[in-house]
Formats: sequence, C-alpha cells, structure tokens
Amino acid sequence: MSAREPLDPIQLTRELVAIDSTTYHEGEAGDFLAGMLASRNWDVKKMPVPQPAESATSGPRWNVYAGPADASPELVFSTHMDTVPPYLSLREDEEFLYGRGVCDAKGIIATQVTAAETLRSEGYSVGLLFVSGEERDSAGAKVANENPVGSRYLINGEPTDNRLAVASKGSLRAVLRSVGKMAHSAYPELGESAVHKLVEALAKLLLLELPITEDVGPSTLNIGQIQGGHAPNVIADTAEAQVLTRLVGDSAPIRAAIVEAAAGLAEVDFTLEIPFIRMKAVPGLPTMVAKFTTDIPWLSNWGQPLLLGPGSIHVAHTPHERVAKKELLEAVELYVRVARQLLA
Repeated sequence: MSAREPLDPIQLTRELVAIDSTTYHEGEAGDFLAGMLASRNWDVKKMPVPQPAESATSGPRWNVYAGPADASPELVFSTHMDTVPPYLSLREDEEFLYGRGVCDAKGIIATQVTAAETLRSEGYSVGLLFVSGEERDSAGAKVANENPVGSRYLINGEPTDNRLAVASKGSLRAVLRSVGKMAHSAYPELGESAVHKLVEALAKLLLLELPITEDVGPSTLNIGQIQGGHAPNVIADTAEAQVLTRLVGDSAPIRAAIVEAAAGLAEVDFTLEIPFIRMKAVPGLPTMVAKFTTDIPWLSNWGQPLLLGPGSIHVAHTPHERVAKKELLEAVELYVRVARQLLA
C-alpha cells in the first residue's frame, strides 16, 4: 500500500491474519505494522518487549507506536498484536472473515488504523499503540506505560460487538498446593493423600458466595487445571490446582474467602490480579459490560480509557473465530464518531 492509497480495513485484516503472531512471536507483525505506518507518513517508534524465561523462542518482539512527529496526540487508539494459539490461517466467504485474530484483535488493528487516518486527514491529533503479550501477561502494555506520550484519551480495542464497555471485570488467579505423604494405596493409613486434601479445599471454593455488583453482575470462579499424584495405586504426596476468579469489585473479600476455604488443606499463592474497572460512557452509544480483562489497567498513563471494538468475544479464542466484514466497516465509522465527540 502506498501512502496515497486509502486504506481498506478488510484487506488490512487479511494481511495481518496471514502473519502468525501467537504470544511471544509478535516480531513479524510488529515489523509489518511499523513499515506500513512509516510508509504512510506516521512517526513510528518500536518499544522492545523482553521475552520471558518461559518462552521457547528468542526472537525479538516489541510494541509499535505511531503518532504525529514532535507532538503529543490528544487521543490514542490501542490494541494487541498477539493472538492465542493455535494459529489458524485465513479463510472467508461473502459475509465473514475467519481465522486466528480476525476479531481478537487484528481486525481491530485494521479498523483503528483506518479510523486514525481519517481523523488525521481532518486535522485531529491522534496516535496508534499496538502492544505485545496481552493474551498472556500484558507485558507490552506494562512497557508502554513507562513510555507515555501525553494523550488525554485511550480507546482500547477488544471484541465488544461495536458497543462501548462501561465496565470490565477484573481477574484474580490463585494456585492451591496440597502436600501429603506417599504410601501404598492398599494401606491408606500409612500415608496422607494430597489429592484428597486438595479436592476438599476445591469443594469449599465451589460453595463460596461470591460478590455481586448490581449493574455489572456476579463474580465467577473457575477451577481451570488440576494435577497431582503418581499412579492410581499410590497415595499422592503432592497436588495442585489453578483457580481464576472474575472480579466485580475489591479483591480483598475473595482473597480472604479462598484462604479460609483452603486452611489446613492447601497453601494459596495469588499469582496475578487485574483490577475491576469502570470506564467512560459516550452519549448516544449502546453499552455493555465486558466480563473479560484487558490491557487497560496497565495503560493508566495513556489517558482516560474507553473500550470498544468489532467482533464477538464469544468466538474469540475458539476454532470458529470470525468477524463480519460489514462490522469492520461499521467499526471504522464508530471509532471516528467517538473520537470526534471526545475531541470536539
């Protein structure tokens, strides 16, 4: 694409989805976006994002920021370049694009770039921030937050069916670990089962009365992973479970309840918390509550946040991820409209 050609968000989505950028492998997508935006006369900067020890790759990855040269944008559009695995190649029919990232969040990247170009041509001062690592630990957002550009507003993109999210649930991740004594299963009196202790603790968790926030909904708890033991005929000496709670308020009561439920049965380690947040509403736009978490809590230095994007979260992270081509075009118009209202 040359700088003179108007952008087609559907074609740009195709080009982005053709690049495998599953988490930790965002480098190629970042290079593509940086080159494309520079060719269209944006001032482009790449922010290196470190690879974690758990990553199996040593390839480079980064955030990409594009904005006006020698000036602070008033508003920045942002979303993430990484996708969940496995990579799924692009296919399409007359109505939909299918493939990994079409709605989460490469179609959103394409619509944000297109909207930003329209706004720039109208004289608005806007920027673009595309980050690595949102699907895992928000590593890119945390790097970006150390390098703010002075923007007043941040419009973050996630699949919200083109509705403005007025709140986003937080998340609290906990690991429960039980320890026992190994023995022959024919003589259980000689051992102590870590699995039995863990199961008892988890049963108590499932009975917890979790908080409810009236205009948002309930907290929810999911036991996502369980592992432990050595064989059916061995009393297990270790067992572990991963638990994720979606927050609708302060995490302190839930933390205390989990610790109490596990007392005497398992040790609890809280490994991640993303806070519950409320966001700005814009008159005249349909709204929703995002039950998922986003990078917004880690981008606090980038302006007052809004959350908006095409596509449905119900098909994100699935083998059937898709987005309607019409919805991409509508998102461009919606992003432009919201930005004009904010910056009027």
